[in-house]
Amino acid sequence: MTDRNRPPAKGLPTAARGTLPPEDDAALRAALAGVRRLHHDTVDLRPPAPPPVPTQSRRDQRSVLEEMMMQDPGEGEMETGDELIFKREGVQNSVMRKLRRGQFAIQGHIDLHGLTTPEAKTRLATFLMDCFQRGHRCVRIVHGKGLRSPGQVPVLKPKVSHWLSQRDEVLAFISTPATDGGTGAIYVLLKGQR
Repeated sequence: MTDRNRPPAKGLPTAARGTLPPEDDAALRAALAGVRRLHHDTVDLRPPAPPPVPTQSRRDQRSVLEEMMMQDPGEGEMETGDELIFKREGVQNSVMRKLRRGQFAIQGHIDLHGLTTPEAKTRLATFLMDCFQRGHRCVRIVHGKGLRSPGQVPVLKPKVSHWLSQRDEVLAFISTPATDGGTGAIYVLLKGQR
C-alpha cells in the first residue's frame, strides 16, 4: 500500500494529515508509534472564570466622588476637640455622613502608633503619595489617643490633623466609629487623579 492509499493515522491533527512530504510523514508516524490519546472525564479543560468584579461598589464610589467634585475644593473648615473633622468646600454633608459611618471601602491603612513626630510625618507623606498614585479614594490612619503620652495628651493626633489639612489631595477626614478605632483613627477621602 502506498502512502497515498494508507488511511490517516489516528491521533494526528487533521491539518497534519497528508500535508507532509512522504519521508517526513513516515518519520512522524514512527515517532508517534504507540502513542494513544488520553480521555479524561474528570478534568475541566475550560479556563477558570475571571474573579468577580464589584461593579455596584465601584458605581457607588464613582457616584459619591462625582457629587464631591461638583465644586472645586477651596479653603476647608476644621473643628477641634476629641473628634477630628475636616472637609474642603464642595464636599457635601451627605458624603461626610457616609464617611463617618464607614460606608466607603478602605483601600489603604497606616498605623503611626509609637512613632516619633519626624518618623510619623515622613511615613504619612509617603503613604498618602503612594495611595494617591494608586488611585485609592478612602484610607484609614491610626494616630492614637495619646493614652501612653505624658499627661495622656495626644501628640500625633493634632499634628496628623494639621498635616492632612495642608495636603491638596485630601478632600476630607473624620474620626472613625468606636468599632474601628474611635477618636484614635480617622477615615480620609482623597481626590481622584485627573
